[in-house]
Amino acid sequence: MVLPREHRLRGRFLFDRLYQKSRRFHGDWMVLRTMAAEPALLVPDLQRQPASPYRCAVVVSNKVSKKSVRRNALRRLLHPHLVRCGAQLKPGAQPLWVLLSLKPGSAEVAEAVLLEECSQLFEKAGLR
Repeated sequence: MVLPREHRLRGRFLFDRLYQKSRRFHGDWMVLRTMAAEPALLVPDLQRQPASPYRCAVVVSNKVSKKSVRRNALRRLLHPHLVRCGAQLKPGAQPLWVLLSLKPGSAEVAEAVLLEECSQLFEKAGLR
């Protein structure tokens, strides 16, 4: 399952801003970055979408796995989990952008461990 369109983050400038200005929460296998939404940075087709309480993305680099099949499997594993975590955001919270980056070595870890760490990072960030 892919992220629903209203929850996707896209655009080079947006990712640059997330890497520079976001709050970071580190786990053993991933890093969660969060920041308040800045709709002006969204690509034009997403600016026309209705505002959602959060938008998110998952980054899985070649350092995690050289095989695209494995990187895409990790991304597909985390997308529905991010949708569920986003649905549990505190009501009335300001619009938020979330970027989840996997660290090298996370491809060899059990899926349950990755999902648990993702949930822990959301709690550590105060989003649930």
